[in-house]
Amino acid sequence: MKKLLQDAARERPLLCDGAMGTQLMLAGLEQGNCGEAWNLNQPERVLAIQRRYVEAGADCIITNTFGGSRIMLNRHGEADDVAPINQAGVEIARRAFGGREGYVLGDIGPFGGLLEPYGDFTEAQVRSAFAEQAAALVQAGADAIIVETQTSLEELLLAIESAQTAGAPCIIGSMAYDVTLDGSTFRTMMGVEPERAAEFMEEHGAHIVALNCGTGMDMVRACAAVERYRTATSLPLMVQPNAGKPRLQNMKVVYDETPEQMAGEMMPLLEAGANIVGSCCGSTPDHTRAFRKVMDRFLRTKGFEPCGAHREGQTL
Repeated sequence: MKKLLQDAARERPLLCDGAMGTQLMLAGLEQGNCGEAWNLNQPERVLAIQRRYVEAGADCIITNTFGGSRIMLNRHGEADDVAPINQAGVEIARRAFGGREGYVLGDIGPFGGLLEPYGDFTEAQVRSAFAEQAAALVQAGADAIIVETQTSLEELLLAIESAQTAGAPCIIGSMAYDVTLDGSTFRTMMGVEPERAAEFMEEHGAHIVALNCGTGMDMVRACAAVERYRTATSLPLMVQPNAGKPRLQNMKVVYDETPEQMAGEMMPLLEAGANIVGSCCGSTPDHTRAFRKVMDRFLRTKGFEPCGAHREGQTL
């Protein structure tokens, strides 16, 4: 029987996949179009991306459902397909493992607005949208719900509670931090410090505390975040830094950190206590492959058998 993700991550570090949005665009998704709809109308393209991450060594695959809430899908005229899009996202990610064991993380991103009184959305509207999405992901068999790129504790809580109501076996809360202009620290856009976020997530029943994306949050900053998280919680920790900073090249956005550069900063991250390591915007299966090599070296130093066990038909 497969272990719960939070239990497996405590026993040995796991490798998550990398960016989906930039990979979808490379596969032909036009800027501004709905990538989540590809789960229904271009499933083989989504599957091909996620299979490359599995082949590169990922133990965990995040579903192509980041913008899969009713509020987000409504902006693309896809709100009638909330459940099918999210369920297909889980099924495609599961297929990517090719029958081998791995963890499928059902992705819930921000709803894309502000709650009242600062914005136009009520708490009830957002809670309903998250609850609908979480239910579809869990019913389709997701091993965990990852609530990503969060900047406010209020929105994070609505998503955590929705995942709990849906019966998610594991809930991951992932904050997006921005490095301050003077470079002295980092916090979310809404001013949330890492220690407060970790305490809040543990208090409200999350199983894994995470970070992803954010401005200036490279591998070194991610390591600092792990150290700060660790002072505030004993829960497993997950990090997904971007592949450096975006820049415009030939009218296309590219990220400037190579797989070798990112992987070169990975060992301190593992030594600091990161339990799950992946990558975010701009990363590729090549980044995941480079991470796999470093993680396998780390596992050897700790007396573990290296290489993703799901690729060898073993139990994680």
